Amino acid sequence: MLDYSDLLTKPTRTRLDKRLRADQPGLSWARVRAAIERGQVTVNGAVERDPGADVLSTATVVFDVNRPAVRPARSRFGRLYEDEHILVIDKPAGLLTIPVDKDDGASEDTVLSRVREYMDRRRGPGGYVGTLHRLDRDTSGALALALTREAHEAGRAQFGRHEFHRQYMALVEGVPSPAIGTIDAPVAEGYTAGRRRLAHPGEAGIPAITHYVVRQAYGSGAALVELTLDTGRQHQIRLHMQHIGHPVLGDRVYGTPEGAEAAARQMLHAWTLSFPHPITGVRVSVEAPPPDDFIRMRARMRGWR
Repeated sequence: MLDYSDLLTKPTRTRLDKRLRADQPGLSWARVRAAIERGQVTVNGAVERDPGADVLSTATVVFDVNRPAVRPARSRFGRLYEDEHILVIDKPAGLLTIPVDKDDGASEDTVLSRVREYMDRRRGPGGYVGTLHRLDRDTSGALALALTREAHEAGRAQFGRHEFHRQYMALVEGVPSPAIGTIDAPVAEGYTAGRRRLAHPGEAGIPAITHYVVRQAYGSGAALVELTLDTGRQHQIRLHMQHIGHPVLGDRVYGTPEGAEAAARQMLHAWTLSFPHPITGVRVSVEAPPPDDFIRMRARMRGWR
């Protein structure tokens, strides 16, 4: 098992979004994060717009619904590939792919809104942007978007035919055994309060297949795992790793309480992405290097004993 003693000795710090949700249980996770990002939450009197900011339990956290919402600042994103029809970015953790609030999507900070602003600057207003697939908010890495309607239509059809080859890396609780395996467990249709589940025996479900390879096992009882998807279901990797008893570190939805507290976000990164260009047919292949927080977490696990 993982040794979390060094973390549990500091129980007075928590993420701002988690603290606000505990203080305001009537708010959804989406509303909590939106309020923070819009500058409607203060910590000890100062506006804090980072949902993942660490706050002490003694800090005064105030949500003021009457505080004028500020349009979130759009931080830059790394471009891994770009042409007239396709853009592949390196999505940072903590950023939604598309808006949660359809009625207020223009002010919500998402991949879609950032890329639209970027394309407005490049090509002028009124250009087309559409997502070809999605990544969870707290998953980082390679994400493809279409910059023309024809590329979007063709690209979505390719994704539906499973022509997008994707590899992920994850830091997980425990060490999967065997070290190489395939998880074939259908995902149930339902989606409740931000959670999905696997289909029960005999229940109709959506096919979901994940292949994994343990790349490094740590003395702390954790592992670096490489994952390849045959299918692309929402929360598929997180559900499948929970299913085999090795949830992703930092996963507050599907992980154990200890594992959830071990990292500021789920340690899941979309490492490589490869697919036929929807217009030219030439293969597009990119690699997104792991972000700093992933590298730091991996270094910490090497040092745990």
